[in-house]
Order: sequence, then C-alpha cells, then structure tokens
Amino acid sequence: MIELDRFLRAPGYAFVNAADMRAAFESCGPLGDWPAFARSWCDLGPDEYRASGDRRRRYGVYAIDRSGAIERQPHQPHYQRPEYNVLFGGVERWFQPITDAIGGSDTMTTVLRFCDRLFRACAPDADIWHVEVHQFRIEARAGVPGQPTPEGVHRDGVDFVLVLLVNRENIVSGTTTVYDLTGHPLGSFTLSRALDAALVDDHRVAHGVTPVAPLDPSRAGYRDVLVVTFRSFL
Repeated sequence: MIELDRFLRAPGYAFVNAADMRAAFESCGPLGDWPAFARSWCDLGPDEYRASGDRRRRYGVYAIDRSGAIERQPHQPHYQRPEYNVLFGGVERWFQPITDAIGGSDTMTTVLRFCDRLFRACAPDADIWHVEVHQFRIEARAGVPGQPTPEGVHRDGVDFVLVLLVNRENIVSGTTTVYDLTGHPLGSFTLSRALDAALVDDHRVAHGVTPVAPLDPSRAGYRDVLVVTFRSFL
C-alpha cells in the first residue's frame, strides 16, 4: 500500500501485476467469491449509446465516508462534462444497474475498501467519496475492433481511477498508455492477466487504450474490466 501511494504521488500512475494486486486486495478483505464476480460480466446489457455495438456494461454509485462506511446510492445516470468526454460529455447516460448480488459481494466490497484506503492516503483531506463503478465488456469481431476508450486519450474528471482486468478472451492489443498533461507519454503496459490493474491520479495524468481485435478471426473476443472512480466531496 505504501509503495502504491508513492507511485501515485510521484509519476501519477501505477501498473500493478495480478499477484501484487491480489495481495493488496486481500489485506483489505476476502476475494472468495471472485469466480461468481467474474462470471457476472456475461450478464451485462448493451451500451445503447455505442452504435458500433462493441460495448456492454452495468453501472453503480456508492458513497464512502471517513469512517470507511460504504453505502450503495440510488441508481442514477452517468454524467461527464464535455471537456472530459468529447463524444458524450454533457449527456446523462443511463445504463443497467450492477446487480445487488454483485454490488454487495465480498469482492466488490474488498475492492472498494482497498481504493478507499489507498486514495485517502493520497488525499487525507477528502471527506465523503463519490464512487462510480463500471462493469465493461469490450467486444471485438473480425473487421470490427473493440474500442476501450473511443473518446481517445482522456481524463475522467475525477480524483482517482482503478482499472482492474477481470478477463481477456481471444483478443490482441488493448495496450494502455499514460501521458502527462502536456501529452508526453510516461509509460505503456497491457493488462493481460485477471487482477492486473492500473491506478491513476486523474488530476496529473491522462490515459488511453488501443483497440482490441480477435486473435482468432473466426471467433469473437472480449476484454472485461472493472473501472472504479473516486471523487471527493470536501
């Protein structure tokens, strides 16, 4: 945890391999229901705002106070300002909610506890976190690559971001590159194993992910990720 805190304070991002990420999570809670958690990506609804049909998702919102209490919030739209999303900024987008079983699962609770502990160490003045959780499946078919970040290199308009790989099936690419605020690349990596993760200080860096294509063109492929964003209400 201390090392991750250091990375977020210095370059503004960290790539964490699966073994280290598992250990960090398990210091905050159990992951015993991970198999069921990962299978839930097969039950995502289509993203009706993506005409290309390459994306499925569910969405949920939480609040976490200074005591660490986690409270699921009523279902609501996802909204980003235009300067952070050139495609859908200024639009209230409604997605299917994360199911109660997954939203209240041990794994989800552990992930949120980990993020709260780490991000609060980086921002000790934060009071209540507004937390948005996205289950994404990016699908790739022959001749139709999947776009993990169709808005291009971007910031999310929050304080901190966790991107956690849940599964990759029959895809190539999906390389993440992180940039400083002048557009200079700071580093690149590919989330390739379940629990590989990227942690981002959204005030200090931008990021983008290359399109994914099927390794075997005769079969569809997909990239499943959990994206968790934290924004402080001081």
